[in-house]
Amino acid sequence: MNITKPAVAGTLESSDALIRVAPANGLDIEINSSVKAQFGDDIYQTVQAVLSQLNITNVQIIVEDKGALDCVLRARLKAALMRATDESIEWEKLL
Repeated sequence: MNITKPAVAGTLESSDALIRVAPANGLDIEINSSVKAQFGDDIYQTVQAVLSQLNITNVQIIVEDKGALDCVLRARLKAALMRATDESIEWEKLL
């Protein structure tokens, strides 16, 4: 999947995450989290897993996490990535 335009998903409410994505050359992941000391590596691994699942290698991602669960992070990231592409969506890959 190719990321062709910037997109956002989520909120800055407690237990949620705001995820911004944009086209880039290569992979650029920035994580800002209120629980980064405890769960920063897990958040990074979740982002990597979603990118791998969707075969995305060129993207800038900024995660503003407010204590979101893993399932929330995945959903917000997938939503932002779907909004940032002009390709048809392969829904089977998202489940």
